[in-house]
Amino acid sequence: MASKSLSRGLQTLRSSFRTSRDPLTQCLAPALTRSMATETTFQSGISRNTEQTFDSSASGTSPFASDVLTTIYNFPTMEPLRFESYPANHLHLPLRKDILHRAVVFEGDATRQGTASTKTRWEIHGSHRKIRPQKGSGRARLGTRQSPMLKGGSKVFGPRPRDFSTELPRKMYDLAWRTALSYRYRRGQLIICEDGFDLEYARASYLKKVFAHNGFGAAEGRSLVVTTEERENLFWAFEHAGEEGAALLDVEVDVKDLLEMGRVIIEKSALDNLLRDHQSDLVGKPQSAA
Repeated sequence: MASKSLSRGLQTLRSSFRTSRDPLTQCLAPALTRSMATETTFQSGISRNTEQTFDSSASGTSPFASDVLTTIYNFPTMEPLRFESYPANHLHLPLRKDILHRAVVFEGDATRQGTASTKTRWEIHGSHRKIRPQKGSGRARLGTRQSPMLKGGSKVFGPRPRDFSTELPRKMYDLAWRTALSYRYRRGQLIICEDGFDLEYARASYLKKVFAHNGFGAAEGRSLVVTTEERENLFWAFEHAGEEGAALLDVEVDVKDLLEMGRVIIEKSALDNLLRDHQSDLVGKPQSAA
């Protein structure tokens, strides 16, 4: 009886292995399942998970590349002319909203005039003698006519001329500049054009037709055009077509201008000037002579 029960048990065990899934496969199945949203393919061909996601669809380059590739266009036809390479720490930095916020606040504080002023009681014309005796008249006590309680008197704790500007480290401000340019580059909204571009006609209607042909309408966001020198036709057309955007020189642009517009159309020389002037955090201090 014992041998019969043992044989029956072995037959039952074999049938269970045939009908059920392999336990080794059951253990490895969850480990081989990955989310395609966080998957990055390395050069070795091995697919690994990464915690930080990069929007490399606009640039067409890997987030770990040392250089990024940009296209130089011909304005206003927007015909591709050639490719240019820029360092990744110039045009492919990760988004840092905290640094951008500090840079925008820093620029806003620097533009405040701080000229509001009210007169104190010593700046108002008139004698500073007491208006009437302290006692005997049966009326309220009064001092000089410059008293804040009287009409034409001074103002208590009124605004005085002051400096609203705040401080921000230069390296952090330069990093905010390149972060704003990188944000536009990764979204495909940084359009680099050949130097010296201008409009053929100084008309606002002609500018609107050019932007409509290239898909730069106001519905997708206004455009910021940055040049190294003032172009007569281009600047005149933007001045009379305010809904299309604005045209500025490279020395007039700040971080807020790069963020509040829908796209940035910039000359290559203007972009090179901005990147050269805002790389203090990348250039080390020169060694002092012994």
